[in-house]
Amino acid sequence: MEISLILAEEITKLFIIMGMGWALVRARVLKTEDSRTISSVLVYLVTPCVIIGAFQIEHSPQVARGLLFSFVAAAGIHALFLLLAAVFGKTLKLDAAERLTVVYTNAGILVIPLVQAMLGGEYLVYSCAFIVVQLILLWTHCRSVLTGQAGIDIKKILLNVNVISIFIGGAMFLFGLTLPRIVGDTLKMAGSMMGPLGMLLAGMVVANVPARSIFCDRRRYTAAALRLVAAPLILLFVFKICGAAQMIPDGYNILLVVFLAGITPACATVTSMAQLYSNIGDRTGILYVLTTLLSIVTMPLVIGLYAAII
Repeated sequence: MEISLILAEEITKLFIIMGMGWALVRARVLKTEDSRTISSVLVYLVTPCVIIGAFQIEHSPQVARGLLFSFVAAAGIHALFLLLAAVFGKTLKLDAAERLTVVYTNAGILVIPLVQAMLGGEYLVYSCAFIVVQLILLWTHCRSVLTGQAGIDIKKILLNVNVISIFIGGAMFLFGLTLPRIVGDTLKMAGSMMGPLGMLLAGMVVANVPARSIFCDRRRYTAAALRLVAAPLILLFVFKICGAAQMIPDGYNILLVVFLAGITPACATVTSMAQLYSNIGDRTGILYVLTTLLSIVTMPLVIGLYAAII
């Protein structure tokens, strides 16, 4: 339970910062529209710093095996989420926004600060696997659902700043290239803003959404329960029966990183894409806010189950 308590403490800190973002907008110090500027800083500066910095570790066969394991696990998790979205989509008659909520998580914003707090910076590199797999699906499957057009936007995938950062960081890792200490420390300092900026951004978005539209639609709780409870529990069952944590050395902690990425709330990027490509941006936005608020309770409980079962 210790790891669950650590997670609860870290999530509580992030949600307090989310409340600060809400207060800034409600006090009219900032506008919700100002969140776009913060979002740009987060996407184009902070996240690349975190990713490149995560690869600044000593190359070893154990780390290489761990990376391969995390990629396979991330691909398997997304395949399971797509299956669950298809099955639950038919049985529960979920709409497009609800199906996308089941599949896509907010790992890019939440998982990195939480992993750093729980396990340490040396485990951040394994979170990149989940981010890469999800980015590919966002610009293939998610885009197809939103636009109604099949196809792969290769340009959006390859030119995504996070993917470019992973290529750069991965190449430096493979060739054993180490950044000068002052540069590495600068990346680490910039990367430490990841969690606070992400939750400040969420708070600014929440401030402009009527509470009634978030909490009074009972149907939205179904999608939230699938994202935050059902999908994580099914993942735990699959991990347990296949003995995933025992497949490689340090498999327990590496799997925990990928699992943590899979139990975070709905993906903020899906809301941005929905606003751009379709007319369901309001529904994905409400689900993003609802699952984010509920995750302060569900994530520590699910991690507690991971610690007890795996």
